[in-house]
Amino acid sequence: MRDINMERTAGHRDPAVQRRIRFISKKLIPRILLVIMCCLFLLPYYWMIVTSLKSVLELRALPPTVFPHEFHFENYVEALQYIPFFKFMRNSLILAACCIVGATISNSLVAYGFSRIQWPFREPLFYVVIATMFIPFPVILVALFDIFAKLKMVNTFFPLIIPSFVGSALYIFMIRQFLFSIPKEISDAGFIDGANEFQIFWRLIVPLMKPAVAVVAIFTALASWNDFMGPLIYIQNEELYPLSIGLQFFRTQHEVQYSMLMAASTLVALPVVVIFLCFQRFFVEGITIGAVKG
Repeated sequence: MRDINMERTAGHRDPAVQRRIRFISKKLIPRILLVIMCCLFLLPYYWMIVTSLKSVLELRALPPTVFPHEFHFENYVEALQYIPFFKFMRNSLILAACCIVGATISNSLVAYGFSRIQWPFREPLFYVVIATMFIPFPVILVALFDIFAKLKMVNTFFPLIIPSFVGSALYIFMIRQFLFSIPKEISDAGFIDGANEFQIFWRLIVPLMKPAVAVVAIFTALASWNDFMGPLIYIQNEELYPLSIGLQFFRTQHEVQYSMLMAASTLVALPVVVIFLCFQRFFVEGITIGAVKG
């Protein structure tokens, strides 16, 4: 009996067994859980795409089919013809492009001032800027609407674009933390060569902060593309509707088939996926560097 216990103890202390246990507990099980979570996260998108390819009769089938019996790609063509999809997409692209330009310029300049330039009360003012993240948007909604109404900007794109040109506390914080990872000696070398502050920012710092700027551009594009409340409040003209409002408007005003609605929704989500796939390297790099070296 004693020999058996000693063999079991030796087996537990075997390095190969311990490595196998560590592999299962630290690598295999977490990966299985991540795969399951990813599948649950992708399930609504899968159902959206599957629904967009079904016929009307198959949509009414009970229980619902997990995979379409026949692929009806004509639903996408009918969706594009049923609503002015390209007009709504043009409006969404205009809003996203203008917001990206405003966010990248304003947040980069403000973050540069909070990280690379020494001036009185810099840190206390930065804390005030960060504190604005805790203010809920509905608190300032009425005041913003009143301001834009007095400026006669309601029912235009300006109320949706102008806020991006005044900076965002989250993006300012993100770029500021990234700029702290850039050596101060680069700016000192620029001063020695006779460059002023703006030349140092534009010629030396901006090329180095492309990952952080790419993150801000991606987040801004996603926020603008998916924004529903802003256009709903400020825009009443159907000609100016973005896709987020246009799809909802036609879903409530017309008896649209769900297959066509899901086809249009798939087309709306497609540009977001393409943007992320094109800039995922900058996205991951900007997030990790800003978090590790902040």
